[in-house]
Amino acid sequence: MDELRAEPRWVVVVPVKGSVGAKSRLRGVPGRAALADAFALDTVAALVAASAVEYVFVVTGNARLGELLTELGAIVVPEHPAAETWAETWAETGQARLNAAIEQGLAAARQTCPQANLAVMTGDLPALRPADLETGFALAAAHPRSMVADAEGVGTTTLFARAGVALTPRFGLDSRAVHEAAGHVVLALPASSSLHRDVDTAADLAAARALGLGPHTSALL
Repeated sequence: MDELRAEPRWVVVVPVKGSVGAKSRLRGVPGRAALADAFALDTVAALVAASAVEYVFVVTGNARLGELLTELGAIVVPEHPAAETWAETWAETGQARLNAAIEQGLAAARQTCPQANLAVMTGDLPALRPADLETGFALAAAHPRSMVADAEGVGTTTLFARAGVALTPRFGLDSRAVHEAAGHVVLALPASSSLHRDVDTAADLAAARALGLGPHTSALL
């Protein structure tokens, strides 16, 4: 990666679980853990190649996966264990840890690129297409805060915030409504945009495969 420059276009933070517990809703799909890693590799590879993206910061606690992501051109931020947080359910605990990891990545991005436009993207978008990425970033540039909803319309795959605008991630169940309430405009992307197509289930994987998977995921299927 080139030497860091002072005024990047967009800096993207990607949280990556990178463990045997990743993508639990794909249980029953052969090679689930390897697929989860491949999703992250394809997501990051697409972002690194996007002309609108200056740097990609990946937060992960998996050193092996971190090395592979570094080879792709990402800046890896080792995830620190989150502080103990009370939650009613395991899902809430998982959401709290995810958002804590994102906050860690955002802090690293702001420290390195204080004048950056910031984005957060989930690491499970293996069908990302260059044209869709460029369209998304171009639309996001028109709003202080914006977002991309998932294919079901209830979650979030991507958050955007222009330079100097606060960004507070609240990924998890029904996150679209939470992010909209925080001022993130839902971008007018077509339903076919690969930015909508995160993969949590076998049906999601089939839909992403129809769009065209990245090379790391394709190699496993």
